[in-house]
Amino acid sequence: MAADLPRPESRMASPKLKAMTDLPVAAGLPDARPHVLYVAWGYPPSRGAGMYRALATANGFAREGWRVTVLTATRETFERLNGTDPEAETSIHPDIKVVRIPFDPDRGEGDLAKWSRLRIFSPLLWNGLRWLRALAGFPEVAYGSWRRPLAAAAQSIHEADPVSLVVGTANPNVDFVPGDHLYRRFGVPYVMDHRDAWHLNVYTGKRVGSRRSRSNRLERRMLDHAIEAWFVNAPIRDWHAQNHPERANRFHVVANGFDPAFLDRSKIEKRTRPADLTVGYLGTIYGPIPLRETLEGWRLARQRSSVLASASLVFRGRLGHFAEPDPEAAALLDEFRDDRVIYAGPVSKTQVSAVYSEFDLLLLIISRSRYVTSGKVFEYAATGLPIAALHDPISAATSVLDGYPSLFAADEVSAEAFAHAIVAASEFAATMTNHEILAAQEWAQHLARDEQLLPRITALSELIGNGVGA
Repeated sequence: MAADLPRPESRMASPKLKAMTDLPVAAGLPDARPHVLYVAWGYPPSRGAGMYRALATANGFAREGWRVTVLTATRETFERLNGTDPEAETSIHPDIKVVRIPFDPDRGEGDLAKWSRLRIFSPLLWNGLRWLRALAGFPEVAYGSWRRPLAAAAQSIHEADPVSLVVGTANPNVDFVPGDHLYRRFGVPYVMDHRDAWHLNVYTGKRVGSRRSRSNRLERRMLDHAIEAWFVNAPIRDWHAQNHPERANRFHVVANGFDPAFLDRSKIEKRTRPADLTVGYLGTIYGPIPLRETLEGWRLARQRSSVLASASLVFRGRLGHFAEPDPEAAALLDEFRDDRVIYAGPVSKTQVSAVYSEFDLLLLIISRSRYVTSGKVFEYAATGLPIAALHDPISAATSVLDGYPSLFAADEVSAEAFAHAIVAASEFAATMTNHEILAAQEWAQHLARDEQLLPRITALSELIGNGVGA
């Protein structure tokens, strides 16, 4: 088990919180349960990768007896900017109240009839002025204009139904504004949940901006008053602890994990055509991952192993992070189509079990960084299928998979090293048994998302039950 993935300290709510949630709610009387405002730009039906963490966290609070209000963007926002997964909305806990507010409605507007005269005269000048106004509100490119709407909506929610706790999840970092606003106005405690990092470039390991910059100063002030800050892995937490040592005791690892509600592992078993292997990748296909080295390694592996002579490499997932597919990634995949490389399109989270059941082994392709874990590593391990880990060993994903029974890891980023890992994983897949798949699935049980979330929800239940922020 990876050292930065704590098991739950307790699955029981604090005595005070349990007493509150056990009270019957009489007609006309306010609900005595604590009320958490959860702020997430990427929430269903958003198709972004961070959506799953937001969905699971809000659901986790609801299951643990909290009243939950989610503050997020409109459906039209996601349709316009990064695409949608409408079926994901069916997984929202039925007790959760979702408040949706518009996000930068001018961005991506294609109807010229709705453009102002300035925008028609000079789109470049119009866009520059718009971005300057947004940055004046909040120092975050593309998202600054959302500060005022978020703060106003959060205050309206609190005044209508007092909030006990705010949890903001980033990115974007503007999602931290409601917690900061309600704390300063009303003394409401808040949690900062970093899906990546604000001032650490997780791909290069370098600080983003000067320590004296407005955004750095703003983050320091927010960290000063947050009751907790969450990070997805130990390297990112440790970087923040080194840069903010006086606050380190409030920094916690809340790793990602696989979602049992989406992944039915009983459907994943050894396929009946071992001589015709299907090698799979499921995840976002984007710039920093070593895609070319993977494809060149695949070509070499097919030349060297008879097991792969008639095998196919199938990619499933989005090409890039936006609504329009990344043309460079599409062109690179097409360049290797004669090597039985197939791009089969994106997948709804509700369909991942069916997709994994069609694969014999998986390629884990991650960018080079000690701060990058990748959410897919947890789901890959949960399948129990053999994994060819095609990434630099420095990646934080290495510690997550330490001890996984069917792991075949490259020792460097190169076509040669990747070919070696692919051949070894493929030869294992050709002879593996269902017993070996089940053993790997059992090993991965500690990687379930609730195993990461519940310790912090339990701790926050204790704090709120003890009157923190009251």
